[in-house]
Amino acid sequence: MSAIPIEHRQLTVGMLSERSGAAVSALHFYESKGLISSTRTAGNQRRYSRDALRRVAFIRAAQRVGMPLAIIREALDGLPDGRTPTPEDWAGLSARWRAELDARIAQLSQLRDNLDDCIGCGCLSLQRCALANPGDRLGEQGPGARRFLTNDCSPR
Repeated sequence: MSAIPIEHRQLTVGMLSERSGAAVSALHFYESKGLISSTRTAGNQRRYSRDALRRVAFIRAAQRVGMPLAIIREALDGLPDGRTPTPEDWAGLSARWRAELDARIAQLSQLRDNLDDCIGCGCLSLQRCALANPGDRLGEQGPGARRFLTNDCSPR
């Protein structure tokens, strides 16, 4: 028999919010996206199993490192029997996500470094800037932030 009193085996949305630190609206959102699930009482109130605490912690940790919810859901869906992630699962996922996170860090560093150059000239326009984009050559390569889509920051 479980040492946990029966009234605490299932968590209300308020209890889950308080214990996880996630807002009730975030929990409802996670549920709508299939990241967590609940059952309903006869009075149509949500009840979450205790393992929802670990799933919410997993979701929030993954979000803090910049993982989109779609990728988090893939990770959760990839667990055997839909179980709660273990520390070993987290280690495996973090190893797989490392390359993506490294690429994001490199892109953000490049953005930060090039933003200083742009602000330094004072015009704040890569379209008209004679220093960073003479003759709007980057515009000929297509839409978007051309200098930030590659590792090559020099105008061509």
